[in-house]
Order: sequence, then C-alpha cells, then structure tokens
Amino acid sequence: MKLPTDRKYTPSHEWVLAEGDVFVVGITDNAQEQLGDLVYVGDVQVGAQLKAGDTAGVVESVKAASDIYAPVDGEIVAFNDVLEGQPDLVNEDSYTNWIFKIKPANAADADTLLDAAAYEAQA
Repeated sequence: MKLPTDRKYTPSHEWVLAEGDVFVVGITDNAQEQLGDLVYVGDVQVGAQLKAGDTAGVVESVKAASDIYAPVDGEIVAFNDVLEGQPDLVNEDSYTNWIFKIKPANAADADTLLDAAAYEAQA
C-alpha cells in the first residue's frame, strides 16, 4: 500500500495535506483500490460549512458508491473540476489528484487525525 508520510489520514480513508491556510483532501490509495475503476467524483458543494464527519462529496465506481467525509470542521473552498470529466485520475494517482479543499475552522484539528503509521495499522 502506497502511503505518503507528509499528510494526515482519517479512519474513513481520506488523506489531508496542509497547504497554506487550507487542507487539500482526497481518498487514499487503499480506498481507490477497494472501490475499483471510478466513474464519478462529485457532489462537492463549494461554500458548504461542514462539521468533521459530514458528507462532503461522493465517489462512485463500477462496484460501489462511497461518501467522502470532511476531515475537520470548516468551509469547502474548492472542488477539483478536472475529476468531473476524468474521475479515473484518482485511480491513476490518488495522492496527486485531490478532490476538494477545506478551510478549517481550527487548523489544530489536524492534530487529531492519523499519521501514516496509525492509518496503516487500522486500514
């Protein structure tokens, strides 16, 4: 399992990378492997105020659909529009092809997320 150590992870298989005052969010390599070939990434509402654990969007594959969750409280500030036409980019490299960006209400909330070793232990 490919697992970069420069980011944090959630038990629900999202990765979180701090980029200035926002967090970039995607799904882990493990999650995309379990889903299989993605056919849809979306339902992300820019401007939505979410609590940690709220549904932030959806990924669908030929096998299943899965919600993507907000890793922290905050506001969705961007969606990776490229994925609307090319959801399979997440299958190609799930750590480069982010899904949304969230401006956290409290950046310190990232400290409650899993590091790579803790995520791998529970994955």
